[in-house]
Amino acid sequence: MDLPALDFPSDDLVAMPALNGREKAASVVRRLLQSGAVPALSELPESQQTDLAIQLARMEPIDKTTVSAVVDEFAVAGERIGLSFPAGIESALGMLDGVISANASSRLKQMGTEEFKGDPWDQLGNVDNERLAPILESESIEVAAIVLSKLKVSKAAELLGLIPGERARRITYAVSLTGGVAPDIVRRIGVTLVDQLDMRIARAFSDGPVSRVGAILNYSPASVRNEVLEGLDNEDADFAEQVRKAIFTFANIKARVSEKDVPRIQRDLDQDDLVTCIASAEDGDAESVEFLLANISQRLADDLREQAKEKPKVSTADSEAAMMRVVNTVRALEADGEIFFVAEEE
Repeated sequence: MDLPALDFPSDDLVAMPALNGREKAASVVRRLLQSGAVPALSELPESQQTDLAIQLARMEPIDKTTVSAVVDEFAVAGERIGLSFPAGIESALGMLDGVISANASSRLKQMGTEEFKGDPWDQLGNVDNERLAPILESESIEVAAIVLSKLKVSKAAELLGLIPGERARRITYAVSLTGGVAPDIVRRIGVTLVDQLDMRIARAFSDGPVSRVGAILNYSPASVRNEVLEGLDNEDADFAEQVRKAIFTFANIKARVSEKDVPRIQRDLDQDDLVTCIASAEDGDAESVEFLLANISQRLADDLREQAKEKPKVSTADSEAAMMRVVNTVRALEADGEIFFVAEEE
């Protein structure tokens, strides 16, 4: 059956309840579908198909008298029966499957995420990385990059360490390409992943890709960080250089911390961590160690050196953990405005 338009004529009906034209059209379509008739909705403009599906999702149950009045107005014979309507757009789409066009269905599916209450990424942020890692391995590189970008940097860094090296490098590089992803697409990906993980209970990115990758790598072990940066050099040398500038690691202390701020930093450091760093530091890390020692009390510096000499061999994991705690202390003081990093050009 062809419908000439979605809106009813504006003729006043004495016994007709206060239904507007769209509500009447939705009532007739629902009645036809319930009766097994398939109206040629796909021939209507897509905007009208969309409006109809939205109206179906909004409708409340209608009593038999109202249904009869609506059907009579359209000159469609039918029993005096009540109608019920789907509770949301997704339900309306299921009912209209094969009736409306594919393009209209796609547009409505994009709107369907509005039924998800809250931010899906808040839920995903509480999922164990052991459950998230298979997603990063099975989904596309682009989706994996969005997942990595939306998680807290400490969680993202741990998750990145669970991914094989080559794929980890590709995902990290793909983060640089996520800046143009629309917020509604990011949200839909989050909702889809929540459904995929069977978690449903009921803004895209605030900073740029360089900052996000830099923050993630700040919390990554040095071995992972160096491997990723080498891979980024091959993919996009300019992006890799920008990421290096955004990273603040133990080796950057000498270049980025002012000499006058070292005593303030030293007060918040765990002395055991500093001893561990002295005992294990090499290359650039060793330069930062000497920088710290040169700007505190020499008596204290000599005492720390003696403790480091007596310390048993330090494992790589313990060394990286101690350096990370020192770095976190420095970053926290800088974030609180108690110290200020030296600009690179200085």
